[in-house]
Amino acid sequence: MSGGILDGFQTIIPTAAAVLSARRQMLRMTQQEVADRANITLRQYQRLESGERNILTSSFGLACRVIEALDMDVSKFYHGDYYLEEELKTTRGKGFSSRKKLSI
Repeated sequence: MSGGILDGFQTIIPTAAAVLSARRQMLRMTQQEVADRANITLRQYQRLESGERNILTSSFGLACRVIEALDMDVSKFYHGDYYLEEELKTTRGKGFSSRKKLSI
């Protein structure tokens, strides 16, 4: 879109992994704390949060434990109803807040 309103903006598409990371940070939890609450190993959680393993294709039981460990609703997570808060900046340094819907 040349010359449009979005010129100078970076497009960011949130992933399920990004939602996990953002939610954990919002709750001020460590990866180990989430893993402990979900009753999984730290390495299992790290793979989910990094996107190395997709939570949406993992076992439903594991996914539910992780999502609930982050105090999120499983149904809402699977329907993509969680948002990431982002600061979008123009090339001139002015910014505004935007909510990006999780598209999974």
